[in-house]
Amino acid sequence: MTSAPAETPSAATTPPTSAPAWQVGAKPLPLSRDGFGQILPTPPVLANRSLPTTDLLPPPAGNRFSGTVNPVPAEVLARSTWQAACPVAAGELRYLTLSFWGFDGRAHTGEMLVNASAANAVVTVFGQLFAAKFPIEEMRVTAPAELTAPPTGDGNNTTAFVCRPARGQANWSAHAYGLAIDVDPFCNPYTKGDLVLPELASAYLDRGNRRPGMITAGDRTVAAFSAIGWTWGGTWTTPKDLMHFSANGR
Repeated sequence: MTSAPAETPSAATTPPTSAPAWQVGAKPLPLSRDGFGQILPTPPVLANRSLPTTDLLPPPAGNRFSGTVNPVPAEVLARSTWQAACPVAAGELRYLTLSFWGFDGRAHTGEMLVNASAANAVVTVFGQLFAAKFPIEEMRVTAPAELTAPPTGDGNNTTAFVCRPARGQANWSAHAYGLAIDVDPFCNPYTKGDLVLPELASAYLDRGNRRPGMITAGDRTVAAFSAIGWTWGGTWTTPKDLMHFSANGR
């Protein structure tokens, strides 16, 4: 008895590849006079943000927290925003790899540049956030092109060192020293008057509507940073910087 040849799936029976719910960074915003993007309503797909994380590094073994501290590899420094004019020398920075839980419920490994003086303390903080299963969407080193790219208002990268001035000022940001970290910025926006950053994150101004990734007074995220002596921008009056933690209060 001979068996019939296997049928080749037709286009009608092959499941279509589903498009991502939202492609971050794909849609530049019209510019406002202040150089930021126009503040637009939050797209419904981002109002309860839960996008998957793209793995850049191997996930942690056994879903256990792992944090490493090393001098910054040359290739990492080259793709970062560091340059000779920055207020911190390259040798004063450290390259961290940190385990985190994504909004997709999976454990991932992220990367971060921080000041050497704070490196071990930052590892301790993210170990506590991992134990609490606080969700983080993305954690990677900021690239130079991001500083001049047209704003898209939908970023959610948790990052530390970025060689740039403070928002709307000429002096260096604490990020330029590797002494500040922005955590889930879309879920914890910066506000000053009518300005909201990221520009599409207005849905997250309602802090009474608690959603994953949000930071609130007295929660574990604030407590973990407070324990290493860092302050939270959510305690500021104006601007209010809900994503921002820093070693020097700026």
